[in-house]
Amino acid sequence: MATDTSDTAVALKSESTLENRGIEPVPVAERDGRPGQLFWVWFAANISILGLPLGATLVAMGMTVWQAVIAAVVGAVGSFAIVGAISIAGRRGGAPGLTLSRATFGARGNIGPTLVSLLSRLGWETVNTTTAAFALLSLATILFGTSPAAKDHPVLTVIAIAVFELLTVLVAGLGHAFLVAVQRWATWVFGALNLVVGAFLVATIDWSAVGAASPAPVGVLIAGVGVIAAGTGIGWANASADMSRYQAPTVRAGSLVLSAAAGAGIPLVLLISLGSLLAAGDPTLADAGDPVAVIRAMLPTWMAVPYLIAAFGGLLLSNHLSVYSAGLTTLTLGVKVRRVYAVVVDVTVTFAGAIYFLLIADGFYGPFIAFISALAVPITAWVGVFAVDMLRRHHYDPDALLDTRRTSAYWYRGGVAWRAFGAWALAIVVGYLFATLGPAADPWFTGPLADTWFGENGLAWVITFVVGAGLYAALGGARPVPGVPLEVAE
Repeated sequence: MATDTSDTAVALKSESTLENRGIEPVPVAERDGRPGQLFWVWFAANISILGLPLGATLVAMGMTVWQAVIAAVVGAVGSFAIVGAISIAGRRGGAPGLTLSRATFGARGNIGPTLVSLLSRLGWETVNTTTAAFALLSLATILFGTSPAAKDHPVLTVIAIAVFELLTVLVAGLGHAFLVAVQRWATWVFGALNLVVGAFLVATIDWSAVGAASPAPVGVLIAGVGVIAAGTGIGWANASADMSRYQAPTVRAGSLVLSAAAGAGIPLVLLISLGSLLAAGDPTLADAGDPVAVIRAMLPTWMAVPYLIAAFGGLLLSNHLSVYSAGLTTLTLGVKVRRVYAVVVDVTVTFAGAIYFLLIADGFYGPFIAFISALAVPITAWVGVFAVDMLRRHHYDPDALLDTRRTSAYWYRGGVAWRAFGAWALAIVVGYLFATLGPAADPWFTGPLADTWFGENGLAWVITFVVGAGLYAALGGARPVPGVPLEVAE
């Protein structure tokens, strides 16, 4: 028994110790992670009750509930299987995803994908922070009778933002081990709240309306799968290796894929399915500009409290992972600070952004989301190229990954691996041909092919992925460089 207590104490100390490692590859001796840890990480990141609006979106496209469930299963599980597949690179190289990407794009060529990824992370973290502050303001309205309008209570609004950011820094700042532990245990707490709220919402469903719906064409179902994939797993693919870099070398690739697909797929399928049920019985949910507020209005006051707490907690768990990844991406971009300071810089930016949206801007929130959504095209292009590179590259040189000078084995020509970079750039151009950028009512840009089936159904990212992966594969994919083989004996 004494031994068990000692082991537990050592584990707790390890989890709460500040992670000093930045983007340096983790030594093999320190890679002792298990796939089960990643299961909880991905489960927690997707447990937010804010997944309900995704189900409402499917119903708005004309699907029945059963079609929405199929789209949720294929889209969520399939896209996170891609996340799991990309995480295999983290197990191989022991480094963050965008750092490993230097081997694919070159020391300088990797700056483009890294910058886009960082902008996307900062953008969605700002949205998370703003939405979480709204949840706390709504909670204050119920408990203390204050106005839910942020500008009516600027001090309270700043406090709400600060609480969310402080809780984010506490976890993301301490690092990988603490984050993994928190994500696991917090899942049980906020998962229970989600189940309670979900059970109450199920009791409000108009089942006659659900059964009366007519199925949509197969093409709509396929488009729905794409919508769910784009809204769930694809956005996390460039962060997957950040979490898997501590996985033991003996962990099987299939286990990493399964841990991501199941960990994220279970909560997402349940939440998206519930959202589709609610929307089928109440069309206002699918048509609402703010479906989350509509769901809040469906609940009595006593149930709205756990709903808002669950919404806040889900956003927080997602933000932990995003900010941790953004800190590593900041370091990969060349910022010379300790990892924990990179996290603080990241949170400072999102803190300022949230204050702007809540207390200064009028009507800029929607366009901002549209802007960061547009970054999905270059990110998906990166996923396609990087995935093909992984097919042959099973080994990463740890010294070359950190060397951004001409002496690096990954310098290639002028610091750029032109085949990979060219495939990435061309995929972006082709993807935007099918894209509509900006708010639906007043887009900033409409590609010449946006009125095609792919464009109208928001599947520009699929075209981007196929072009990026296909072109890079046609150009030969990963090639060995002097002194650095693509594979080594294990």
